[in-house]
Amino acid sequence: MENKLREIRERVLQNIEDARASGNLEQIRVGILGKKGELTGLLRGMGKLPPEERPRMGQLVNDVRAALEARLEERAAELREKEKQARLEAEAIDVTLPGPERSAGTLHPMNIALRKMVEIFVGMGYEAVEGPEVEFDHYNFELLNIPKNHPARDAQDTFYIDDNIVLRTHTSPVQARIMTTRKPPIRVICPGRVYRADEADATHSPVFHQMEGLVIDENITMGDLKGTLDEFARQMFGEGIRTRFRPSFFPFTEPSAEVDLTCANCRGEGCRMCKGTGWIEVLGAGMVNPRVLEMCGIDSTKYSGFAFGMGVERMALLKYNIPNLRYLYENDLRFLTQYR
Repeated sequence: MENKLREIRERVLQNIEDARASGNLEQIRVGILGKKGELTGLLRGMGKLPPEERPRMGQLVNDVRAALEARLEERAAELREKEKQARLEAEAIDVTLPGPERSAGTLHPMNIALRKMVEIFVGMGYEAVEGPEVEFDHYNFELLNIPKNHPARDAQDTFYIDDNIVLRTHTSPVQARIMTTRKPPIRVICPGRVYRADEADATHSPVFHQMEGLVIDENITMGDLKGTLDEFARQMFGEGIRTRFRPSFFPFTEPSAEVDLTCANCRGEGCRMCKGTGWIEVLGAGMVNPRVLEMCGIDSTKYSGFAFGMGVERMALLKYNIPNLRYLYENDLRFLTQYR
């Protein structure tokens, strides 16, 4: 038994020295000191020895166990340090190398178009103002010459919260609020989100964005409106873009006009986008109805003004030749990242 202990000690110590990983040491420990290990087996066999031999042999087994446990601990510490150094070397970062490329976020094409539109009008001296999206009927309709039971309300497809509160159908109520709280001269644009009970299709959405403009001052004429929209079209779509006014009707303005622009895609030659006409309808405009001025507390005998309104999404579709409004809301990065 003594020779067996000596052989076990020498063999296990050599195995410990040969171990190259912490996992190998654990296997050695279990094989020699575990419940089914060699030393444990020897201890269980002590009962077969003569009584006078048992103390000495028990001491020898304990000495071997202590020596092996001590060396296992030392070797484990050595291997942990080596593994740590190897891991640090493997994970070392060369700070001189360029970092991983990160894709930069981009503005949504509609926001790009909106920023450009605001920039153009601010450059002309307009102030950008905002108002509530949940609006009183008084501002959304009545102050705009659309009283209750007026047939123009049917064309609005309004979302009603109650009889007197609606989700605004246009940003014109912001103009009404401005006219009731400020004195002329007034020169503002009103960009914002609006709501109508429309079915979503290639050109319509129940939630979309508008930008409306309002100018109130002395001696404002239709010529001022025409010149303003001509300059906007030139800056938005480039040289050679002209406007065309067609008579129309809006309760808020009198006279009123639908405004067409030269097709930016074909420059007036005729194409699929303009259905061969060379023109695309883009907005409504007109001179502010004197009745609206009076309801808002502005003297219509002294002041006149013009107003216009356009869809931001429509401008984005025209500017970037996008065929379907729904592309703007599907969050497809392959589409959105084209616009920077």
